[in-house]
Amino acid sequence: MSLSLSSIVTALPSDEAWGPPTTTDALVDGVPYAPYSKGDKLGRMADWTTEGKDRDGRGGRQQYNRNYRAADKFLQDQQVYGAGTSSLFAVQVAEDESSFSVVDNTRTSTKTRGFGRGGGTIFRGRGRGGRDQRGGRGTFQNSRVGGRGGQQGYLYDQRGGARGGRGRRFGWKDYDKPQRNRDSSVNIKPEWTMLEEIDFARLLKLNLETSTGEDIDGYGFLYYYDRSYDKPPVKNTERKLNVVDRAAYNVTTSSDPIIQDLAEKDEATIFATDNILSMLMCAPRSVYSWDLVITRHNNKIYLDKRDGSSLDMVSVNENAADAPLEASEGNKDSINFPGALALEATFINHNFANQTVMESETSKLEMQHENPFYNPSEETEPLASKAYKYRRFDLSLEKDEDPLHLIVRTEIDAVVKNNISGEDQLLTLKALNEFDHKAQGSGGALDWRTKLTSQRGAVVATEMKNNSCKLARWATQAILASADVMKLGFVSRASPKIPDRHVILGVVGYDPRKFAEQMNLNLANGWGIVRTIVDMCRSMKDGKYVLVKDPNKPLLRLYEVPAGTFEEDEGEGVEDGAADGEAEDE
Repeated sequence: MSLSLSSIVTALPSDEAWGPPTTTDALVDGVPYAPYSKGDKLGRMADWTTEGKDRDGRGGRQQYNRNYRAADKFLQDQQVYGAGTSSLFAVQVAEDESSFSVVDNTRTSTKTRGFGRGGGTIFRGRGRGGRDQRGGRGTFQNSRVGGRGGQQGYLYDQRGGARGGRGRRFGWKDYDKPQRNRDSSVNIKPEWTMLEEIDFARLLKLNLETSTGEDIDGYGFLYYYDRSYDKPPVKNTERKLNVVDRAAYNVTTSSDPIIQDLAEKDEATIFATDNILSMLMCAPRSVYSWDLVITRHNNKIYLDKRDGSSLDMVSVNENAADAPLEASEGNKDSINFPGALALEATFINHNFANQTVMESETSKLEMQHENPFYNPSEETEPLASKAYKYRRFDLSLEKDEDPLHLIVRTEIDAVVKNNISGEDQLLTLKALNEFDHKAQGSGGALDWRTKLTSQRGAVVATEMKNNSCKLARWATQAILASADVMKLGFVSRASPKIPDRHVILGVVGYDPRKFAEQMNLNLANGWGIVRTIVDMCRSMKDGKYVLVKDPNKPLLRLYEVPAGTFEEDEGEGVEDGAADGEAEDE
């Protein structure tokens, strides 16, 4: 039977609507609905955030968006509206899909101790890194791994301890740790005017190549170094650090009579001491606050320090990841406060330099002139072994019309005969001190009594990390003085709880220039910093300025201060002392 178009058109219904017939069985007010049971929970009509249970673990939306895991779990446990009669609209799933399952071939590892005590092979990383991400002591670590002795200060996550198992990521249990608020080394007064603010990032980019310097004159004398301290002590015996009272001077630049004479003769434009200059050259390594007094007078620049300045003290573990705490920060051990440790370290360095020389009037090296600060009629203590070498450095640039020279007063502590040539070698004597390797603020240091002989490199590497600024300053001072050897003594407390009794565990000698290379100390960068600060002061008028290291931020601030700022403080102290004396007389 053939159908024509006309027959199809005539077979269409005559009314307006066409299609399947409409039934009224499943309508409520003309709206179709699906019946549901009373046990169904009324939820969302449509939820586009959930995934089917058969896709859990396959890396779907649950794995991609981890923040909604808890919400997804709640929604999956909740029935959607109409779930009780979902069979009315259910799609028949093929058998192969419904029986599909994911096979997991990964092995669940369990902690084992091997075969017996110490048996088996257990691969352990040096810290939390595991086998494939080990970090050697003194090397850069992966940013997610706290290795053994990873260098601190370059990445936030590199705060590994010095022993396996102690390495940890930065921020672990430290997320709520408040930032330390240290006090400034000098009280900033309202009348001071801030002229410049320089951050350490800019200072690190500076560079100025200079010559090795030339000697101008020498003062004082030197005793010969006692080589017996280079030998390790006999087993079960200790060398006690004795109190040796000797007269030693650390006169500031403008009070030095030799520098005053050299300034009158116009020998240089800038004058400083090695103690002050080394702090300025190593400024980017500093953490604690410090300050310098800069005086510009008659086109001459003097770098000075205040009386009682922090530059006269020797810091302890200044660069450690967890430096010693103050009392206000929760430290209950008063002998391990930063100030108490600095006073102890200064006391140790003074006595160590005097004890390790052989005092003999017949066997000593005399400089060209006598000590300029010693007055035998007034001093009751004998003079310490000390030589002052005044040396000149050229800081000129090619664009400078006139040469720019700097004269620095350097210090030498002793002299020693060379084993091969027999010539005299100049050396400096410094001492590192251990207070308690288990106490807070030790910086993960090793036990020197047991590790200094067998793991000396590890001990020195840890000290380079915890005392980077102090060791850099010592190396800079030795290089400025053109010393041949820098002797480092290792001094520890006789008992961790007794801060005034110490023993000398050993002495190690280093070439200052090679030691600086090991610390990545760039003297050209230090000279660039000095030249930059000097250029700032040369562009200003005559007066007094103060350069202050911010106590909590890595930056320097240069202030202009009134001419008699610190002299007034000294005068008030003298007047108060005189008034107290008069009161006692009455």
